[in-house]
Amino acid sequence: MKEKEKRGRSGFVFKKYEDPNTSPFEKLFEIFKELITHTSGDFDEAIDWLRQLDVEYKLTDEDYTIDDFIEDLKKKGYIREETKPGGPGMVITAKTERAIRQQALNQIFGKLKKGAGGNHTTKYQGAGDEHTGEFKSFNYGDPLEKISMTESLRNAQINHGTGDFKMTEDDLVVEETHHKSQMSTVLMIDISHSMILYGEDRITPAKKVAMALAELITTRYPKDTLDILVFGNDAWKISIGDLPYLQVGPYHTNTVAGLQLAMDLLRRKRNTNKQIFMITDGKPSCIRERDGTYYKNSVGLDPYIIDKCYNMAQQARKLHIPITTFMIAQDPYLERFVREFTQANHGKAFFTGLKGLGEMIFEDYEANRKKRIRG
Repeated sequence: MKEKEKRGRSGFVFKKYEDPNTSPFEKLFEIFKELITHTSGDFDEAIDWLRQLDVEYKLTDEDYTIDDFIEDLKKKGYIREETKPGGPGMVITAKTERAIRQQALNQIFGKLKKGAGGNHTTKYQGAGDEHTGEFKSFNYGDPLEKISMTESLRNAQINHGTGDFKMTEDDLVVEETHHKSQMSTVLMIDISHSMILYGEDRITPAKKVAMALAELITTRYPKDTLDILVFGNDAWKISIGDLPYLQVGPYHTNTVAGLQLAMDLLRRKRNTNKQIFMITDGKPSCIRERDGTYYKNSVGLDPYIIDKCYNMAQQARKLHIPITTFMIAQDPYLERFVREFTQANHGKAFFTGLKGLGEMIFEDYEANRKKRIRG
C-alpha cells in the first residue's frame, strides 16, 4: 500500500533550463549587449539598468557582483577608460561593437536556414567559378582549364574504343559554371523624431537590422559592399562602428536627400548589381532648396515634396537601382504614397511593423543577390 502511495506522488518537475557551462560573466554579458544597444552606447546608463535588473531578478550573488562584471569587461577589452566632458569614465571598445553586431545577427537571422558560406550564385550559367556538376561540349573559346579530363577520356573510349587510344575535339567536354554575383547595397535609416514617438522605440530595431546586415555581409559575403546612411533634415553616411551610438534627432524627414546620397554612393561602385533598402516610419516632410533653405511641411502629404520623391524613384530606375521600402507605419494614406513611389521605381515595398523586419530584409537581400547580372 505504501509503495502505491509513493508511486502516486511521483511526477515531473519542470523549470527553466540553465546551461551549467555558462559562466556568470557570459550570462551578464548577453544582457549587457542588449542594454548597450538600447542606450545607444552609453555605458553608465546601461550599467544603471543592469543594476536595477539585478535588484529585481537577482542576476548576481555574493560570489560574483556587478562590480566584478565591470572588472571583467575591462580585463577582456570590452570597455576602456576615457575622458568625458564630465570627467573620466568608461566607454565601450570596438570589440564590444563587434559583439553587438554578432548578437544582432544571431537574434535576427539565427532562425533562418544557413546556406553555403562565401558567395551567392545566379541561376544563369556562364564563365563563372561555381561548379554545377553539368557538362557541355567544348566550343572554341572555352577556357582550357574548364575541360573535364575524366569525362573527356570517357567519351574518347566510348567513341573510339580502347585498343588504339584516340581523342578528338568532339570528345572534349567542359563543366558548366555559374557566375558569382556581387551586390552593392545602401541601407537608408530614417532618424526623424517620429522614430521614437507614440510610445514605441523604432530606432533600436532599425539599428539591430543594420548591425546584423553589416555583420552578415562582412563575414559571409566579403565581396559585397554595404553603405549605411541616415536621413532627417539632411542625409549623411555613417560607418558600421557608428551604429550602436545612433540616435534620432529633432528632424523632419528628407527622403529626397537620402535617395540622392544613396545614388551618389552607388554610382561609384563597380558592381553590376545595386540596390537601396529604406527603413522609414514617416512621410516625407522636408526638402532642401538650391539656395540652402529648407522647405518643411508636416501636415499631410505635400505635393511639392512628394513629386520630388517620385522623380528620385524614376531616376533610380533609369540607373537600374531598385528601391525596397520597409514601411513601419501603416497609415492608409502613407501606404498609398509608398505604393505610388514603388511603382515609379519598379521596386518593392513591405508594409510591416517592427516584428519580422530583420527576417524580411535578410530574405529580400538573398533574393536580390540571385538575380541575373546585367551588363
